[in-house]
Amino acid sequence: RVFAQCRACHTTAADGGNRVGPNLHGVIGRRIGTAPGFTYSQQVAAQTFTWDAEHLDHWIENPAADIPGTRMAFAGVRDPDQRRDVIAYLMVETAN
Repeated sequence: RVFAQCRACHTTAADGGNRVGPNLHGVIGRRIGTAPGFTYSQQVAAQTFTWDAEHLDHWIENPAADIPGTRMAFAGVRDPDQRRDVIAYLMVETAN
């Protein structure tokens, strides 16, 4: 249910394409800022890490605090259990 907030801007299917935000299919293990066909902010594009549970946890908690200057206009998910559930969902639903 928590991921429903994300669906307004993101798809998860392999052929889902991008929306306001990038398609999240294959996000776990993908370098940040590299979803095909999506134009990222300079701040996100300058990052060099690979998405894993720890990075996603910080990002989902508060994207603007995690990477200041991001264009992602989402206040975040403050509840750690809900973030854990979103990450688990992404691990299953977006696997290559």
